Amino acid sequence: MATPTIKAFFDEATNTITYVVADPVSKVCAVIDPVLDYDAASGRTSTASVDAVIEFIQENDLTLEWALETHVHADHLSAAALLKARLGAKTVVGSHISAVQTVFKGIFNLADVHPDGSQFDQLFSDGNEFAIGEVKVRVMHTPGHTPACITFVKGDAAFIGDPLFMPDYGTARCDFPGGDAGALYDSIQEIFALPADTRLFMCHDYKAPDRNEFAWETTVAVQREKNVHIHAGITREEFIAFRNERDATLGMPKLILPSIQVNIRAGEFPPAEDNGVSYLKIPLNQL
Repeated sequence: MATPTIKAFFDEATNTITYVVADPVSKVCAVIDPVLDYDAASGRTSTASVDAVIEFIQENDLTLEWALETHVHADHLSAAALLKARLGAKTVVGSHISAVQTVFKGIFNLADVHPDGSQFDQLFSDGNEFAIGEVKVRVMHTPGHTPACITFVKGDAAFIGDPLFMPDYGTARCDFPGGDAGALYDSIQEIFALPADTRLFMCHDYKAPDRNEFAWETTVAVQREKNVHIHAGITREEFIAFRNERDATLGMPKLILPSIQVNIRAGEFPPAEDNGVSYLKIPLNQL
């Protein structure tokens, strides 16, 4: 089995890590959780973050096959559509995307969004397998943060999205529509059941107060022992109570309203209106 090479790109504006995962034999690669830059004050998008990813792919003579989303993000706009347009990547998300689309289609009153996942090129379910060149990948459905979260397991590496942050920062919130603290606990136990030396790659890092540097790689063993929210010995009931109490104190992510509208469309903007301009909606008193 081929061992993939992994290159991380950290976007400090959204605290998001994008990964290029490549098969060194065939030079085929996938991009996980690409970021489209967005200035909320002006409503302008730009492409510096994803341009750096594309430059890396081209400089290393890689062929991009997949643009993989671990979930529908609420903290950044996805650049998956741009990777598809520029490099021909197939866009992918978890098969439970329809549950997320159904909720937000209603919240935003989006007539053009069909809640069936058809905006993406491929939907993956728990246990599905696919390949990045000669690198075999297994999909795990890991809901709780959202209903459609998935984890990509490639040999001794797992790209887990948001269920876990670095051990000193804890776990993801569960108070978005469709989130569930009990489901998150169960999903994390599935991740913890991977071999102890499995490398876990985070989707975000917010740098815990006592840490000087951003970080995004740890292991199953370290998470089991040291995660401040869900280390070994924490019961399901204890975690649910903690997570629900903590989530009640959290404000909404600053980019949730623009991000969701773009990301449920696989990174595409809403259809342009008769003046040729795309608009994002601000639903009042809904979230």
